[in-house]
Amino acid sequence: MTISEFKQYFKTELSDLYTDSECAFLCSIFIQKITGFDSFHQRRFSHQELLKEDERKLFEMVAELKMNKPYQHILGETDFFGMTFFVDENVLIPRPETEELLEMAVYKIRNHFSDKKLKILDIGTGSGIIPLVLKKHFPKAEVFSIDFSEKALQTARKNAAFHQLEVHFIHQDYLNYELTDHYDIIISNPPYIGIDEKSEIANSVKEFEPTMALFSPTSDALVFYRKIAKDAERYLNENGLLFLEINQKLGPETLELYTDTFTDVQLIKDLSENDRFILGRK
Repeated sequence: MTISEFKQYFKTELSDLYTDSECAFLCSIFIQKITGFDSFHQRRFSHQELLKEDERKLFEMVAELKMNKPYQHILGETDFFGMTFFVDENVLIPRPETEELLEMAVYKIRNHFSDKKLKILDIGTGSGIIPLVLKKHFPKAEVFSIDFSEKALQTARKNAAFHQLEVHFIHQDYLNYELTDHYDIIISNPPYIGIDEKSEIANSVKEFEPTMALFSPTSDALVFYRKIAKDAERYLNENGLLFLEINQKLGPETLELYTDTFTDVQLIKDLSENDRFILGRK
């Protein structure tokens, strides 16, 4: 089978799941992953026969896509904030909203603090995208990151080693963990989907991404935010900053948890005009 023939096969097999443009994008990145040919070389050598082993791997990838497995998990990696991160079934696939959170955080931190050596706490690290992006942009900072899943932390450590960035990963159940240090910045994208919202989540998400990273562990969808609010009151330094990604359905309720502690706290919408972020200055 030639590259051109495989592209037609890919489109035919997956047209019920993806648009033509999505098929073209996915097919191109899968071919590049297996053969090393970028989009230019795929066009130039479109009539070249695929190696039998490469053809077998590509067919397997199509079969996994037809099962609704996220393409990032099939590839084993994803691009995020200009960096490549390893991802697997133990961690959430990074969403565009979290890139927005980090864009805001990097900008605010850079303009709020001088050359001070910062101490940063990330809560719910997953694949490590938040602490590693911050460590890359603020190399002098001391970054700590908590997660309850040891398997997620294994992926996070793998990403840290790949990017040669030092983050102090802590294996703890945050909801039952007492902080001991003080921080200049607290940032978190915790599990915030309510149990009652489970039916609204796509099967491709529920079946392939970790439940503990998606859904609140109790009937209270704000349980993490209540704990973060208490910890921020006690352990966030004066003039410190707080950055949170939140459930769009609970914007005002989440904001209310922080109004007494922070000098300035805002509920900020994402690019889709949904209530998505809390930004606070103590």
